[in-house]
Amino acid sequence: MKKRAPNLKEIAKMLNLSVSTVSRALHDSKNISPATINRVKEVAAELEYEPNQTAMFLQSGKTLTLGVILPHLSENFFSEAISGIEDFASENNYNVLMGQSHDDMEREKKIVGAMKNHRIDGLIASIAKNTKDFSHFEALKKYDIPVVFFDCVPEIQDVHTVTCKVEVGMNEAVEFLAKKGHTRIAFISGPKDLLANRERMAGYQSSLKLLNIAYNPEFVVHSDLSRESSHYAMQNLLTLKDGPTAVIAFNDYVALDAMQYARKMNVRINQDISFVSFANLPVYNYMENPPLASVEQFPYRQGQRATELLLEILGGTKGNRAQGPFKKIILEPRLSIHTRFS
Repeated sequence: MKKRAPNLKEIAKMLNLSVSTVSRALHDSKNISPATINRVKEVAAELEYEPNQTAMFLQSGKTLTLGVILPHLSENFFSEAISGIEDFASENNYNVLMGQSHDDMEREKKIVGAMKNHRIDGLIASIAKNTKDFSHFEALKKYDIPVVFFDCVPEIQDVHTVTCKVEVGMNEAVEFLAKKGHTRIAFISGPKDLLANRERMAGYQSSLKLLNIAYNPEFVVHSDLSRESSHYAMQNLLTLKDGPTAVIAFNDYVALDAMQYARKMNVRINQDISFVSFANLPVYNYMENPPLASVEQFPYRQGQRATELLLEILGGTKGNRAQGPFKKIILEPRLSIHTRFS
């Protein structure tokens, strides 16, 4: 027979205390003596007592649970962001409920609905690459569930966001390549509707202008972030008569796929064509020929700051949490030059 989970009444009976006293002791109430708190916690541990989420919600209106929706949990950037989220949440006695959209808006909508039904207190999200309708996030306002977006964020004003200034990162990448003598610098862009992609593009164009390097529209090719699309983008660059001597990729995975295709075409990486990317994968430390440099976007810090902001919002007045004022936290990137190329 399955063992029944112990409840507050049993602990109260064992210690000859009221249920309310036991509850307050478990929450470290200042109105309960330290001795009583220790006694209650010792018995709770012996009985392997775990708080009932439904009871907690009915009592306080909180489940101490945060929802997190990311495009892909397998990507190193997001796994580091998760660590930042979980570490800060745990320090503040919050649990984290995860979901991955696989970069699909319809799946993202279903996860938002499921998390709402699980009564999360707040949501942290990095939107899918094809998300253009944000009504599923807007609907959470009716339930007083605040949302903080990070990394891939909606291009709308009335939301809380944590991002990295990727336009500045692109400026550093172009300048780095120009100092190495490159004037034919290509850009493999990402999904055109992504704000992060438009910011990269703005940085690319402004940097070329500042350095008096002619902008060549043929040097800008598109990838939907799939391997096949990145291969095709690199193929287009290699067919140009006076092709690029350097390529900046939307992110590390696009760079790796583009480099893979270039090798198949007998291109010597970082000799015939140099590469720079975004996100700075740790695996680069173990590669013989990684990109020359990568723009560090500090995913752990982004996740941590997003959680910090969400808990700050949750500490505000109930009923106003999802209404603003809306905060935009922007972190500075850093071009990480791989040591063998510095």
